[in-house]
Formats: sequence, structure tokens, C-alpha cells
Amino acid sequence: MMKTISATDAVRTFSELLNAIKYKGEFYTIIRGGKPAATIGPVEAVTSMRTLKELALVLKAMPKLDDDDKFAADVEDIITNQPVTPEGSSWA
Repeated sequence: MMKTISATDAVRTFSELLNAIKYKGEFYTIIRGGKPAATIGPVEAVTSMRTLKELALVLKAMPKLDDDDKFAADVEDIITNQPVTPEGSSWA
């Protein structure tokens, strides 16, 4: 969960703030002049973020999907070929 802290309190308690971030994995939004000015959190979370360039490469590498008619036929096949639900089952 994201916590908030004023810029003044962040300066005054910077060491404790860093400890909470590093050891507890907490995220903080720093408020300055009544408005969010920055977000601070564990470096692991920031380094795991992806860029838009990486997103384009991931999407390009994904397999192509069949057309809608094939999908509809697959859904119909699944519906008609489901196994029988045992009598007294909560799924019946």
C-alpha cells in the first residue's frame, strides 16, 4: 500500500524513511505544497518495470491468434464436450 509523507517530514526522518523502504518494501508518495511531488520505493520494484520499447518487442514475439470463427468453434466444442458432473456435486 502506498503511504504519504510531507516533504518536510521526509527530510526530517530520511534515515527512517529509507529503512522502511529497504527493509519493509514500503512505497511513499511525497507531498509538497499539498500536491504529490514524487514517489519513492524499493529499487527492486523500479528495476523490474518495463519500457514501452520492451512492450512492443514482447507483443511482436507473441503467437498470432486464430480468427474469431475458429475461436467461436473452439468455445462451442468445449461446451458440447464437457465431462458429466457427478450427481450431488456442488458444481451440478
